[in-house]
Amino acid sequence: TIRFDPLWIFGIIAEPISVLTAGFLSRGKWKPAIIAYSVMLLAYFAHPFGRMLPLWTILDVLLALVIIYPAARLSNGLYKTGLNRLSISLILTSFVSTATDSLVRIFLLIPAGLYTMFSYFETFPNLEAIFTGAALLSYIEDVLVIVVTLIVGVPLMIVLSRMKFFQQEK
Repeated sequence: TIRFDPLWIFGIIAEPISVLTAGFLSRGKWKPAIIAYSVMLLAYFAHPFGRMLPLWTILDVLLALVIIYPAARLSNGLYKTGLNRLSISLILTSFVSTATDSLVRIFLLIPAGLYTMFSYFETFPNLEAIFTGAALLSYIEDVLVIVVTLIVGVPLMIVLSRMKFFQQEK
């Protein structure tokens, strides 16, 4: 039998927003990301559950908020200027976009109230247990993103740059 899993809604919204954030940062545009982060974090902390859940569960998201501006500054002109600062720029942009995915999912779950759609979030202790478990997995994802960016992303950008893939047509 085919079983409908309503969790798809989180990815269908979160993933495009995180890609959009990466695109903004790669073009040196930090304001849209700061605004989105501010709105979602304010909504999270305005919700009673956001104030009750442990702060350590969203430390990567808070770190990403601080990194948005430096990531945008380092990434500005990344496709035009060559390979200067490529590794750190890609790592920061990858980290922020991954944290953005997490933040959007958190926003949908808590402030937007999607937790009410799922029976396993019936009580706050259940929500807290699942949320903290997911936070641990999120930190593992953050580390994996950094490693994959270094192993795959940087060499790929170097190859594409040498192929003049990012040169703009005149």
